[in-house]
Amino acid sequence: MLKRRQSKRVLIGEVPVGGGAPISVQSMTKTRTDDVGATVAQIKRLEEVGCDIIRCAVPDAAAAAALREIKERVRIPVVADVHFRHELALMALESGADALRINPGNIGSRARIEEVAGAALERGVPIRVGVNSGSLEKELREQVEQVSESERSGAVANAMVESARIHISILEELGFNDILVSLKSSDVQTTVEAYRLIAQECEYPLHIGVTEAGSVLAGAVKSAVGLGILLNEGLGDTIRVSLTGPPEDEVRVGYMILRALGLRERGPEVISCPTCGRCQIDLVSLVEEVERGIAGVTDAVKVAVMGCVVNGPGEARDADVGIAGGKGSGVLFKSGSVVRKVQEDKLAETLIAEVRRMTE
Repeated sequence: MLKRRQSKRVLIGEVPVGGGAPISVQSMTKTRTDDVGATVAQIKRLEEVGCDIIRCAVPDAAAAAALREIKERVRIPVVADVHFRHELALMALESGADALRINPGNIGSRARIEEVAGAALERGVPIRVGVNSGSLEKELREQVEQVSESERSGAVANAMVESARIHISILEELGFNDILVSLKSSDVQTTVEAYRLIAQECEYPLHIGVTEAGSVLAGAVKSAVGLGILLNEGLGDTIRVSLTGPPEDEVRVGYMILRALGLRERGPEVISCPTCGRCQIDLVSLVEEVERGIAGVTDAVKVAVMGCVVNGPGEARDADVGIAGGKGSGVLFKSGSVVRKVQEDKLAETLIAEVRRMTE
């Protein structure tokens, strides 16, 4: 892994982003923001799985007004996501939003950006310049359309950087420097290239992610590839995994990506063997039962669920605790050493109880 890029530190609420702070994990609510009860309930579930920052869509005045009560009822900072109507960004600021996300391609004229920046500066609220490949300014879209298909990815990345560059300059001219930057595409290569380019031009923290990544499985794979490349190159200060599914899954996958690179840990890591002809138990069901049973644990602990008594403890020697099953019975082991024999139908509950005992 390359040395992490040095970036300016920005505070979103009380969460530091950049400047060497731990890489934060974000998500976005999928409820109607003006349904305060449903939105707060979803945010509280996200808090339980470790979400650091939450973003809420602000499509209308009712949503902007609802942010005030939402903020009063949740612990993590709330970012207002605004498109098209700059007045909604002003309303969100009045409601106490901890940060704004605006898209330069659709927020409007320079005068509107200046008005939003002035209000944010007065309140000490950071702005994320969020550029998406699908919503570039008309002039930049036309430039991209003129290049060949083989050059399209690079052209889009350059256009995204140009869009960000223009609007960062406007904010800087106004004396506004509490800026975060994101350059997202649904194409992994385009996303990676755009972040590599912008990282060379500024010191602002980078919010990284692959947008419109897809369903939970497909999106997790695409996000792991894109984010993994960037994080391994030292790029990225806060992440959001965009999935068509429950937002809690976005947070879980985000932490899994960070943990795989040794960047951050939260909650149990379950490792399990892929099974083979030696396996004599229903390992899939066993793994699922264990995962459900330890879902509320927040301590970082490595848990192994293995399908072979002979090789299991040795293969999972680096696990803190685990089970290896055989027909009729299995074993509980710690750090590769067998602790005791366990009946097959007691394997899951024994492991769950041991994990909870170790982490309480």
